[in-house]
Amino acid sequence: MADAVTRCRACDAPFGPVLCDLGTMAVANSYLPPNADRANEPRFPLRTVVCSTCRMVQLDHVVDASAIFSDYAYFSSASASWLGHARAFCDTMTARLGLDPGSLVIEVASNDGYLLKNFVATGIPCLGIEPAANVAEVARAADVPTEVAFLTPETAGQLTARHGRADLVVANNVLAHVPDINGFVAGLALLLAPEGVLSVEVPHLLNLVDQVQFDTIYHEHYAYWSLLAVERLFARHGLQVFDVETLPTHGGSLRILASATVRPASPALLALRAEEAARGLDSDDFYRGFNARVRKVLQGFQAWLAAKTDMGRKVAAYGAAAKGNTFLNAARVRPKDLLAVADLSAAKQGRLLPGSHIPVIAPHELLAMGPDEILILPWNIAPEIVGQLRSAGFAGGLWTAVPEMRRL
Repeated sequence: MADAVTRCRACDAPFGPVLCDLGTMAVANSYLPPNADRANEPRFPLRTVVCSTCRMVQLDHVVDASAIFSDYAYFSSASASWLGHARAFCDTMTARLGLDPGSLVIEVASNDGYLLKNFVATGIPCLGIEPAANVAEVARAADVPTEVAFLTPETAGQLTARHGRADLVVANNVLAHVPDINGFVAGLALLLAPEGVLSVEVPHLLNLVDQVQFDTIYHEHYAYWSLLAVERLFARHGLQVFDVETLPTHGGSLRILASATVRPASPALLALRAEEAARGLDSDDFYRGFNARVRKVLQGFQAWLAAKTDMGRKVAAYGAAAKGNTFLNAARVRPKDLLAVADLSAAKQGRLLPGSHIPVIAPHELLAMGPDEILILPWNIAPEIVGQLRSAGFAGGLWTAVPEMRRL
């Protein structure tokens, strides 16, 4: 079920312009068993709008989060590059904050323990908070203490009563996944010790717009973040941003550091505030014209696919990621158009992609089918996937489609 939203979920102001309207789609991470009733697959409007006041970009139809995240098919440890990113973060924050066996680190949306296991290995106490019970069980099996819960002010109070408040709270790539954004950020504030630091990573809205990353829009992503919108949201809950770092992950992200105590703004923070102001993120004009650019990307891919099909080339795809599902559904791709989609995740293999109903298989099975061209759907980790496929002996064409068709 999806509820229509008519006012901003962060500040209750009326909506401004529509950023992107992708029509009606299946939920991007709701993979189907092969015998599923495909005709009655749930589909919901997928449209992003801009708050006229706080400038939070958000969906105007909200799909029930418990139905999406209570049993989830995404496991962070499936990506070697993401594991390296997490390990480097843990090393950096341990040194910067002086974390030791007397500290406590809490990660919200801790997934399969991919990040916290680095703190476990160095003897720093930690706790994961993960709403998906199936994913949390994987983390526990790896000796990462994990509680199954959605973060709210109530659950934050219960958890801190049992475990204490944290010197470092981590919330990586989860701010987009929360329909009750005020309750969630209030919970983050409650988890922090008085001098504690909150570290949040979010894909940067500037990159989404500049690189036409419309495929990062899906029902699990309720909001899309600029520094401007994050600072306004955090300030309402007593959290002050004091530093920011730009990252290459997920097509260009921000690592935002905040605390309840006032700290001097870093030069990087001042510079990014100025950049967003210069680009006009606080005005309607910045957000207009995006839909037309999306159509151009889709038309370019459809022309490429039609040309390859006419040539008799066998086309497949790699990476059963949510962004790929948005892309395939926006492009109206169907099973007849692709041999299959390969993915390393055993949780996705043997299932069908939502909406397009293309089968997901293991990489070695895809290569055995002899594709001539492979479209890499998770373009953010394309170099990693290219390395895997070339090492496995694939000599055909490797492509990405966003922001345009490009042979790798």
